[in-house]
Amino acid sequence: MLEQWRYVHNVIVPADELSLDAVRERSTRYRLENAYVGELLVGCSTVRPPEEGAVTVIARVLPEYRRRGFGTALYENGLAHARVLGATAIETCVLAVNEDGLRFAVKQGFVEVERYVLPGESDLWVDLRLNRAA
Repeated sequence: MLEQWRYVHNVIVPADELSLDAVRERSTRYRLENAYVGELLVGCSTVRPPEEGAVTVIARVLPEYRRRGFGTALYENGLAHARVLGATAIETCVLAVNEDGLRFAVKQGFVEVERYVLPGESDLWVDLRLNRAA
């Protein structure tokens, strides 16, 4: 499961390519899930626990499976889990070059709150916050 989650993550977010050991470590802190159609892997998600009440929900869908509702299903499942965690706000982050991901977030009601480049890197990231109650 973790290797498949890693595969999707690394395809969607090549600027933050993760090793299997890094994914194992993340799985101890975050809820990581994969999405399948039958046995076919189509995406993955991450739900990070609350920080100051905000839960981060990230849905990733492989490019060839986008615009078929898989992202929405992943997002809604992550959102339901965020509510269980007591979220008072929902956030997400998207690599700026991922135009599909940014469009999806805006369509779900997210608004941009910050753009930044991590120290020592060159890739632009966008943090967004849901523009309605969790």
